[in-house]
Amino acid sequence: MSIDDTAGTGADRPADSPFRDERTARDEAPQFVLPLVVRIEKAAPPTRTDALEAAARAVLVMLADERSTGEGEWAQVMRDWQDARIRKVVRRARGGEWRKASQLPGITISSPGAAAEAPEGAAFAPYAEVRVFPPVPLDGWPKELAKLQVSGTDLDDPGAPPAADLSAPVLWLSPGLAMSAGKAMAQAGHGAQLAWWELSETDRKAWQEAGFPLSVRTPDAARWRRLTSGGLPLVRDAGFTEIAPGSSTVVADHPALRR
Repeated sequence: MSIDDTAGTGADRPADSPFRDERTARDEAPQFVLPLVVRIEKAAPPTRTDALEAAARAVLVMLADERSTGEGEWAQVMRDWQDARIRKVVRRARGGEWRKASQLPGITISSPGAAAEAPEGAAFAPYAEVRVFPPVPLDGWPKELAKLQVSGTDLDDPGAPPAADLSAPVLWLSPGLAMSAGKAMAQAGHGAQLAWWELSETDRKAWQEAGFPLSVRTPDAARWRRLTSGGLPLVRDAGFTEIAPGSSTVVADHPALRR
């Protein structure tokens, strides 16, 4: 499953933060969810790493879009979503399902290899495509999205991804947790969102103008221990699906946030 409601990043966050384990006033507010749909064609699905990175960038692009801020057409529902728990749901689509979903208001994000063409008979797509939509009520999904499957987002990498570029942001996944690709995509999105919230306006603008470069990687256990104790934004899961409540899932390692 990839229905995801993130919980805490530590006691240093405000009492009403959506990223805390315990129940807060945010739980009494109307609950919304940010839908993400990943394109998974049967013949050539995206790699797992490409899908995770595209999902994280999709969240950032939605947060930064002019329609999501000020008096923009999505601004109110974005505020409603962020005033409650920060929920994200990843569903999958292919063929006609993907085309129908793409006609709904939203933003499609492709990973950097999007200009490439898949060789005939390729086992993997040369890039990932993820479409993010404005938040919807938990029980108010558009029918084109409601019928899409949540399960079946298990993706693989053909080999170990290259080393992360530490001059750019890195979202580090916990090496001790087994997560489906859909779950990990939602968690990567949470990590990207935490980084965005922590950055200054100047650093946000620079990241946006650069096209939101980032990588998603899994460190070894020793590095994970250093990362989780280094003061960087840390995602803790609420434990509704797949993993135990309070599990640390992602560290958002943006160069501007390193101490």
